[in-house]
Amino acid sequence: QVQLVESGGGLVQAGGSLRLSCAASGRTYSIYTMGWFRQDPGKEREFVTAITWSGGSTYYADSVKGRFTISKDNAKNTVYLQMNSLKPEDTAVYYCAATARAREWVFITTKARYDYWGQGTQVTVSS
Repeated sequence: QVQLVESGGGLVQAGGSLRLSCAASGRTYSIYTMGWFRQDPGKEREFVTAITWSGGSTYYADSVKGRFTISKDNAKNTVYLQMNSLKPEDTAVYYCAATARAREWVFITTKARYDYWGQGTQVTVSS
């Protein structure tokens, strides 16, 4: 129904920047919220940030506020994650996700509410 493809991951030094992209295809008209989650080996997948497709409202985890910025390009059906001032603890596989059923904070930050997921892109921050 909806397909998501991430790109832009890589290796960067602490303090550096990286921009991730997530291109959506298929029945994109059904998407209400798109977000980013991340997971490192031995840890749970955690919420990073999200944006609503129609209104453009943004949401951020406390750990990335002031450093990460989420944005979207409706014409390209693409969402972006600009990551600045990267820290080694930001190292993880980053996953793009989309849902039609998350309109408020409690659901937007809950991974179980997301129905579509990309395959992930590795981000490694060295010291």
